[in-house]
Amino acid sequence: MTTASAFHFESLVWDWPIAVYLFLIGISAGLVVLAVLLRQYYPNAAGSNSTLMRTTLILAPTTIVLGLLILIFHLTRPWTFWKLMFHYSPTSVMSMGVMLFQVYMAVLVVWLAKIYEAELISLQQKWLPKLSIIPRVLAMLTQAMRFLDIIMLVLAVLLGAYTGFLLSALKSYPFLNNPLLPALFLFSGISSGIAVSLIALALRYRKNIHNPESTFLHRVEGFVIWLEIFLLAAFFVGLALGDDGKIRSLIAALGGGFWTWWFWIGVVGFGFIIPLGLKKWVDKSHRATRILLVSGSSLFGVFCLRFFVLYAGQLTVA
Repeated sequence: MTTASAFHFESLVWDWPIAVYLFLIGISAGLVVLAVLLRQYYPNAAGSNSTLMRTTLILAPTTIVLGLLILIFHLTRPWTFWKLMFHYSPTSVMSMGVMLFQVYMAVLVVWLAKIYEAELISLQQKWLPKLSIIPRVLAMLTQAMRFLDIIMLVLAVLLGAYTGFLLSALKSYPFLNNPLLPALFLFSGISSGIAVSLIALALRYRKNIHNPESTFLHRVEGFVIWLEIFLLAAFFVGLALGDDGKIRSLIAALGGGFWTWWFWIGVVGFGFIIPLGLKKWVDKSHRATRILLVSGSSLFGVFCLRFFVLYAGQLTVA
């Protein structure tokens, strides 16, 4: 299989913009999950000055909007996308996803506004001094913040898993029609959130980023990576023990060729071997260059996983 044929073949329905979309949505969901957990377990480190919270403030909404724009303009008729925003169908995975995005974004804006209440009120007093409703609404949310954290966590988990549901709904593709795909995409999304947060910490502190935030992220990182490996192994075992279509899809994906190399080098090599192999090297000295190298490798591995699942998953039709 040549590089050109690896990205363009007869049974291909969804191509690279969808993989980028899935990657961006995973980052948003992963960052929010981590931010909520940080607020629960390290509340003193989760203030508005927190690097993780600042990264979430900037990237969680941005990646969602960018991902949706990529999806919209990738459609055959992008200008009809607005119909999905108001016409919901309980039998359509895409329609339910649009509803989830809307609720997620609405709650995310409110949640972030409350976290950055002081900064928001300062801006309001500077630019809109007569608009006193903002401080009043934010004050009313104080007692509900615990509830907002829970709702935000649930929505982020649902969003992270939804990226997998979107592909698993393609029943004519045995590789993709796998119940483990939502869980795999959820935790790989959290892994990408960890990588982005550690990169942000490295860029902010440069010489040594050893602090409660990095400690929290490294603790979660070890658990998430090993869980990803388990889920990926279970994913392939399920294919190997499945019907003829699933076995054929497994052979097509890992039996040799472009996507087999992509998996072993990109997903396994960059996504798992480098982060795990260099973990002690990073722990000895939390220098920015080391963090950037390992976290960048982990993030690239998640990016490769999205491409691998999307393209290798469409090689075989039932």
